Amino acid sequence: MPLSRFVPAGPRPRIQASRRDPIRSAMNTSSPPEGGHYQSVVSGFSRTLEADLRAATDAEVRFSAGDRALYAADASNYRQVPIGVVIPRSVDDIVNAIAVCHRHGAPVLARGAGTSIAGQCCNAAVIIDASKHLNRVLEIDRAAGKARVQPGLVLDDLKDAANTHGWTFGPDPGTHRWCTLGGMIGNNSCGVHSVLSEFYGPGPTTAHHVDTLDVVTYRGERMRLGATRGEDYQRIVSEGGPRAEIYRRLKTFQERYADAIRRGFPDIPRRISGYNLPALLPENGFHVGRAIVGSESTLAYVLEATLDLVHHFPRSALVVLGYPDIFEAADAAPAILEHRPTGLEGVDEMLIRSGRHSGIHAENLRLLPDGHGWLYVEFAADTIEEARARAEALVSQLRARAKAPDIRVFETRDQQKKLWEIREAGGPGVPSVGGEPAMRPGWDDSAVAPDKLGAYLRDLHRLYEKYQYTADLFGHFGQGCVHCRVSFDLQTVEGVAKFRSFMEDAADLVHRHGGSLSGEHGDGQARGELLSRMFSPELMQAFREFKSIWDPDWKMNPGKVIDANPLDQNLRIGPGSGIRDPGSEATHFRYHEDHDSFADATLRCVGIGKCRKHDEATMCPSYMVTHEEKHATRGRAHLLYEMLRGEQITDGWASEEVHEALDLCLACKGCKGECPVQVDMATYKAEFLSHYYEHHHRPRSAYAFGLIHMWARLASYAPRVVNVVTQTPGLRDAAKFVAGMAPRRRIPAFAPVTFREWFLHRRAPGARGGERVILWPDTFNNHFHPETAMAAVGILESCGFAVEIPRATLCCGRPLYDYGMLDTAKRRLRDIISALYREIDEGIAIVGLEPSCIAVFRDELKNLFPDDARAQRLSTLVRSLGEFLSNHADRLPPVTLRRKAIVHGHCHQKALFGMDGELRVLDRLGLDYVMADSGCCGMAGSFRHAPRRRACGGEAAVGNGIGGPVGAHAGQGLLRRAPAVVAYCRGGALRRGRCDADQTVPRGIWFAEMTSPLKETSYGRHRRGSNVALRDFGLMLGAVALARLSEDYAR
Repeated sequence: MPLSRFVPAGPRPRIQASRRDPIRSAMNTSSPPEGGHYQSVVSGFSRTLEADLRAATDAEVRFSAGDRALYAADASNYRQVPIGVVIPRSVDDIVNAIAVCHRHGAPVLARGAGTSIAGQCCNAAVIIDASKHLNRVLEIDRAAGKARVQPGLVLDDLKDAANTHGWTFGPDPGTHRWCTLGGMIGNNSCGVHSVLSEFYGPGPTTAHHVDTLDVVTYRGERMRLGATRGEDYQRIVSEGGPRAEIYRRLKTFQERYADAIRRGFPDIPRRISGYNLPALLPENGFHVGRAIVGSESTLAYVLEATLDLVHHFPRSALVVLGYPDIFEAADAAPAILEHRPTGLEGVDEMLIRSGRHSGIHAENLRLLPDGHGWLYVEFAADTIEEARARAEALVSQLRARAKAPDIRVFETRDQQKKLWEIREAGGPGVPSVGGEPAMRPGWDDSAVAPDKLGAYLRDLHRLYEKYQYTADLFGHFGQGCVHCRVSFDLQTVEGVAKFRSFMEDAADLVHRHGGSLSGEHGDGQARGELLSRMFSPELMQAFREFKSIWDPDWKMNPGKVIDANPLDQNLRIGPGSGIRDPGSEATHFRYHEDHDSFADATLRCVGIGKCRKHDEATMCPSYMVTHEEKHATRGRAHLLYEMLRGEQITDGWASEEVHEALDLCLACKGCKGECPVQVDMATYKAEFLSHYYEHHHRPRSAYAFGLIHMWARLASYAPRVVNVVTQTPGLRDAAKFVAGMAPRRRIPAFAPVTFREWFLHRRAPGARGGERVILWPDTFNNHFHPETAMAAVGILESCGFAVEIPRATLCCGRPLYDYGMLDTAKRRLRDIISALYREIDEGIAIVGLEPSCIAVFRDELKNLFPDDARAQRLSTLVRSLGEFLSNHADRLPPVTLRRKAIVHGHCHQKALFGMDGELRVLDRLGLDYVMADSGCCGMAGSFRHAPRRRACGGEAAVGNGIGGPVGAHAGQGLLRRAPAVVAYCRGGALRRGRCDADQTVPRGIWFAEMTSPLKETSYGRHRRGSNVALRDFGLMLGAVALARLSEDYAR
């Protein structure tokens, strides 16, 4: 049943249509109304629309409850469940999909990375997401300085391609590593280097960089839009057709409203609010393409863009200035602009404080000069000498003043990167963590003239005080744009009423200062309703007419920008949002930092989308391979939230949609270390699986790998016999089948003697009487690679420590978390606390070799037992070998390691406790190494051994680490390009198998082996006789029977 039966078409204000039509009004709310008739109408409509989209396109058409839930929110405060999602494979797919939607009267929304902060990326519409397939640079014209791009192209991919030709794209939002050009065109984005574009390019906004746009309208008219001089206009009109009619109407529109546009639009660098009507003025070339930039998908769908580039300056000097407060910093901005910097940013102390909760390293913060408000002033140039000279000119002028700021200058890329990470931590919101209120967007990007910025900030601060709000202040001070995250209460009726009142007062305030409601993020739903406070009634009518010229049916992203939905509707966490918190009694982890609430933990994600980057670091390896929203941290967090909400995903913990999204999560904890709000998807996955498997059977692999400690202990009685079974063709295939293992994977061989056996029987224990230290014999180093643990004994004893191991055979239970076996995991940890209580109370240091096991003590232990003092104490005692040795560097032997190395850090280590200790030790020993800029190795414990995951963990290479540029992907790995003498110093005994199995790369030498002076060990001297092996072989026959008991054991 076509939706047009219920929604009358034709040019009229959007707000009137909303009032007339109960179906469309309902679809504009967060959740549908009660009533079987409504549900049957919409369900039947959706099924017909879905079928027609599949028939008309080659796109991926997704109308399932899980897919719709994935796209129900962006980085804003809003939520609207879409009708369905289309992932086009070609431009024709987009055109044909819109044609189908037009026949059905279904609204359409173009979406890129989904990082919009004003609500323009969520709607009750068919979402067409070009980011997966239409993401290429089509052409770069080096001579003309132009680039032709697809809408799903990530900005940094364009910049990387352009840089090789000496060009770059000026506007670069904080999301530059994952935002798309289509989204930037939709929002008219700016960013840090829009100052560069203003001084050295065509202008500060994306619109200034648009040469031409290829678009399609809702009614299917395809056209190329650009500057239109007199002769161009006459040619277009003479050609006839829909394009000519649109141009005729636009010309009439321009003539009627030209004077109103000149009077009514503020003359400031960052005026993003409203439609970009000044581009239609004759003095601006009647540039129709630029006129629709910033229209937020409410006018047409951009199929392709030709963009103007600016000169790329490869070197830079960064001057950081510390002021007594952010207001004095803002006052200083206009004078600094006289030096024509390429970037001028402001940061206040509130951002610094919240940054400490966002994983910003303390060493980064120590780089800042003294002060409570800071300016970043960047001078980029072709050479470092030019950049330095320009920076010194500013510094000399500032130091000559009576009240000079504290000044620091940074020229190295490493230091500059650390400082920019502080600035880029200013995302759209911060969850409520550690007793601090949640900080949310809403009034997040107002803009004034730079010379009015200081006065505006003081008035804005007074307004915050009036409403008893706290706010972070930061932004693009060189162009008068202010970003704010505010402690809005959007969960209570009173809080939402207060929010509305503040937004209205704030709109009036910025208008009095001659500014714009939005200076970068657009209007969407957050500010669309407030446009009438900034623009005259005449211009408001002009906006309506402009939309009707392009979209007479008002079906392109309806309810955004003009005649927008009210700013206090469709709130994602608003009053009555209905999220069901299972409560701390029903969850294994306590989520202490999230108010003991799993529901609050799922709300940590603010939608910024950093997990969608694909060029560096670890997060998120599954997205890097699949480019699927559901395989990004954000998508998974949104699905968990929707599961608790219970509207789209209705089967709770038993949900197959959520399980499918979490299945490719490697539990690498990259998100906890790199996400600005430290979403911990590994923990959420373990929690979900523990409940999911109360409704479903666990696969065989869960018992084979999750209970590896038990199987390894059994195998240690007859390791040679077990190795015959697991390494002999035929027998090994049967073993893999029984274990539920991918046939192409290799079962690691068990060591003939475990590390525990070697340690307990060695003939020359050393360093008696020294300071006690416990070496943790994890399952993998104990049973598979005991030589690593032996080397660790050697280095510790050579440093004068008395090395011990636990008397009892203990295991931290790391693999159990991957399969949700949390009851067993908690028992394992209680066993450890019980066995080591004396050592814990005495504060004996515990040194671990396997970073993922150390992570259990440093992370999961605290979350499972937040009220257990001894558990918390144990967490503080466990250190990696590198951390421990770096704290006792004076004891290290005076040796120099004459070799080269590539250092690849373990995901858990980089996320939770860092590589600093290991690197300090390697520096102390004089190793010549490079730290690989790499991410997940794709091993992820048992992840790549599962049959369904082989393509992601193996040849297709989840992540960009050992599985990508550093290793086995397409023969291009860093290791294959490395010198002959190489050591890749990593923790992770199980993960080492991936590299050692690849015969095309040098064998890895692990950190403990690298640092140990123990050249020979008694390994191998302790042998068990064959009669013992045969005698104990019978024990192995019991393993099959134990498998039947393991499910109860694993609960």
